[in-house]
Amino acid sequence: MTSLDRKLLRQLWRMKAQLLAIALVIASGTALLTMSLTTIEALEETTAAYYERTRFADIFASAKRVPEYRSRDIAKIPGVRLVETRLDERAILNVAGFLDPVVARVISLPERGPQLLNTLVIRSGRLVDPTRPDEVVVSEPFAQAHRLKPGDSFDAILRGRKRTLQIVGTALSPEFVYAIAPGGLMPDDERFGILWMGRDALAAAFDLKASFNSVSLSLLPGADANDVIRRLDDILVKYGGIGAYGRADQTSNWFLESEIAQQRNLSRVMPAIFLAVATFLTNLVMARLVDTERREIGLLKALGYTNWAIGWHYSKLVFAIAATGIMIGSLIGAWLGHWNTELYTNFYRFPFLLYRPGPDGFVFSGTISLAAALAGSLMATYRAVRLPPAEAMKPPSPPAYQRTWASQAALTGALDEPTRMILRRIIRWPVRALLTSLGLAMSTAVMIMAFQWVDAIDTLAETVFERGQHQDATIAFNELRPFKTVGDFENLDGVLSAEPYRYVFARISHGHLGERQGIIGVLDGAILSPVFDVSHGRIDVPRDGLVVSSKLAELLRLEIGDTVLVKLLEGRQPLVSMPVVRVFETFIGKPAYMNMDALNRLAGDGRVASGLHIRVDAADRPALMAKLKGLPGISSIQFRQAAIDTFYRTMGETIFIFIGFFVAFSMTLSVAVTYNSIRIALSERTHELATLRVLGFTRWEISYILLGEVGLLTWLAVPLGAAIGLWLAWWMTSAFETELYRVPLVLRDATYAKATIIMLVSALVCAAVARRRLDKLDLIAALKTRE
Repeated sequence: MTSLDRKLLRQLWRMKAQLLAIALVIASGTALLTMSLTTIEALEETTAAYYERTRFADIFASAKRVPEYRSRDIAKIPGVRLVETRLDERAILNVAGFLDPVVARVISLPERGPQLLNTLVIRSGRLVDPTRPDEVVVSEPFAQAHRLKPGDSFDAILRGRKRTLQIVGTALSPEFVYAIAPGGLMPDDERFGILWMGRDALAAAFDLKASFNSVSLSLLPGADANDVIRRLDDILVKYGGIGAYGRADQTSNWFLESEIAQQRNLSRVMPAIFLAVATFLTNLVMARLVDTERREIGLLKALGYTNWAIGWHYSKLVFAIAATGIMIGSLIGAWLGHWNTELYTNFYRFPFLLYRPGPDGFVFSGTISLAAALAGSLMATYRAVRLPPAEAMKPPSPPAYQRTWASQAALTGALDEPTRMILRRIIRWPVRALLTSLGLAMSTAVMIMAFQWVDAIDTLAETVFERGQHQDATIAFNELRPFKTVGDFENLDGVLSAEPYRYVFARISHGHLGERQGIIGVLDGAILSPVFDVSHGRIDVPRDGLVVSSKLAELLRLEIGDTVLVKLLEGRQPLVSMPVVRVFETFIGKPAYMNMDALNRLAGDGRVASGLHIRVDAADRPALMAKLKGLPGISSIQFRQAAIDTFYRTMGETIFIFIGFFVAFSMTLSVAVTYNSIRIALSERTHELATLRVLGFTRWEISYILLGEVGLLTWLAVPLGAAIGLWLAWWMTSAFETELYRVPLVLRDATYAKATIIMLVSALVCAAVARRRLDKLDLIAALKTRE
């Protein structure tokens, strides 16, 4: 061990608290980056392995009723490798002990041979026996929500007929990694489940023998998916096809890919904040260390040590800080990544979890963190290397003091001497003061950004579910029903009012851009579920033209007055041009609306409805639920309160946990900046403070001089942190925007207050520690030092 190495060890021990604080900031940035990268890697690897093992399809399509022989024509499409046809229907279940009706999607299993595509992973029990038509396999999340197991049974309404179905197994499917009910926003395993039945049994129940209404395709490598989709649509169009789509647009996979994309967005900004502060702290500490060790640097050079040896000596100090932070951050990041991935498996249901992160994520995180620390020390190390020995042996030139405009101001004259000392020090080193405030502001900004999610979620739920919707339930029919159905439902006990709606699958095109998007038809003066603009409230739908959401307008580059080409994908599939008459803002989806009578005329089906919204008398709700479980012709029922409860429960399981560790990281940031600022100030002013004590200043007065500077910079950091927090919140809401939802930018006063209080408490804790150290100041030793 060389002399410089022994000197390095002494420095590390003497400055352990300061260096550990910097290392923890580096660890925070490293942990966040490692967590994001390993989570992305785990989700992508698990998804790819699951899809490959279960032969997840590349293209999906649905229709009304297609003769089975047309599957041969589909198989002849260039680029198609495998074709699997099936039946896909809806049912209403009556599960014992559960009040509300349960919506189920019932999918057929081949009678002979295994599944070719989208194969099930059996979790318990077995597959159905083709000779037993009442056997079903149920999705594992649904079974767990109702505590069902093989051997249990429940009643189901299949095409208006009541059947008792026997559970023989539970399973997971690659199609339903993220399983949501039609019209739902988040999984509700209590009210939505997947059932698999034998194909002959399902065909008999829905009168679909020798036909299919759903088809999945896998493609050969290099095949043109768009060409296959176009040819498939040409085959299915006469059978009520509603437009084929690729894997990217498959609901479950789309949600999963969106989540991975959001993790990438998170990995770009949050670690950068912590590593930027680490760069500043490293610069602060190393600059002070070089200034303090000027004489030692001169002696080392006089004794023959080269510039390279001295530069490497100080670089090794930074390496030690960075290595400590990287090691701690990598361990925490790996744990957080595993925990985060397991958290996702509560919503994205995989039969296995592959969390085996490779070295790439750790190496990348460590390299970025090390680069940030070295960047912070670059100027200080350069100064140490370039310092001539003769100049280094001299004490540093004292700063030039002069009267400034601030010292001559009338307000300054009214201040006491300790306060003027604080202000003079800040004015004479404005860059350092600004960077200190900026570091503290960053901790406040991260907390504001984290707490903003609570405000945003509350606003989103209030706007969408309370201000924008007034129905208690939404009922969808298996087939179009005449308007008189509304009266039939209004006559049910417990139904206070009913309002029909129409939903038609369509393709909306503008120039070369197009979107497969449903069009919702609403009545004039709709009350229960009107078109709702988040800024202007309920809006009327004109009798002619299309009303589109701002997200759909953005995707198609639409403005009011533009003409779009609309092709309905149902019935006669008319193709018409119509104007965009209004654009409205919504937080959920990218809907398009038309007047219901105009939509019915366009479709040519007469005065019909796809479903209706109802208001329910709470006193008669149990009886009405029992009645709805047995009504034929219902494909789904969505409950507004259940959607609200599911929304908050899902968000509560994720957002509040993330807020917790973001607050912890932010407090680490605040403590590190405050503690290092106080320690550096104490190191620089020990001689001065000891002199003031000898001259008669009390301990409280010198404490005020030392800590008042940091206190003032902390208060200045509050508005700066609020401004940066607002920008961060805006960036996060923009980065997390998807076609499904937009998070509103909402920051309440309480959010600013909570973030500020936490930052101030962290600063006060550091001040208390420094105050104790100041009380133990050795006056004689301090006055003997050169500085």
